[in-house]
Amino acid sequence: MSRFAGKRVFLTGAASGVGKSTHELFLGEGAEVVAVDRTEAPDVLVCDVTDTAAVVSLVQDRGPFDVVLNVAGIVRLEHTLDVTMDSWDRQLAVNLTAPFAIMQAALPGLIERKGNIVNVGSIAGVRGQAYSAAYCASKGGVVMMTKAIALEYARRGVRVNAVCPGGVWTPLVEGVAAAMPPDLNEKLLQRAFNVLPPGFAQPSEIAEAIAYLASDAARSVTGAAFMIDGGIDS
Repeated sequence: MSRFAGKRVFLTGAASGVGKSTHELFLGEGAEVVAVDRTEAPDVLVCDVTDTAAVVSLVQDRGPFDVVLNVAGIVRLEHTLDVTMDSWDRQLAVNLTAPFAIMQAALPGLIERKGNIVNVGSIAGVRGQAYSAAYCASKGGVVMMTKAIALEYARRGVRVNAVCPGGVWTPLVEGVAAAMPPDLNEKLLQRAFNVLPPGFAQPSEIAEAIAYLASDAARSVTGAAFMIDGGIDS
């Protein structure tokens, strides 16, 4: 199957986790992918998405694109009283501001090519999650930003959607688990676990959902917050 043969794709967060699985899937289905990450990896350009000038320049120089995939993200679990403004700013910068800057830069080309955008939101963007005030704020922003831009550009042929995963076992999640304070309430943390066993999805499952939304099979889908949460929000 080659759903993306001849399609030009811009992808962030491509070095690991969901981004890596998405990169592999789109390459395997014929896409020409400009993939970026702050970490070096094969066929991935090194770029910190919070460097707005650099990432916007990259989008403009390498575009136009048929598909834009904002996958890069960060999260920290910490008591709200312990959140520093640096931590708050960093999570908002990676998770919300960078996707906006990338979409804004890519939109002229997407309008021209009748393309689409898929953003990675989170269950934390539609449902409260303890110890995650900054993350919830950023992902809630992603969901509503997705809906706003989808509405604004629907008549111009551009679709904009978001996937909202629950628990996904990735290197990011492993790092968060290792760094979180030891005194967090276990019952509150379990609210983020998928109801379906084994409690976490695999990155490849999220990549498949991203591919569906980016494909012609979803040509009637825009402004969606596509839940992949294992029943958390049921």
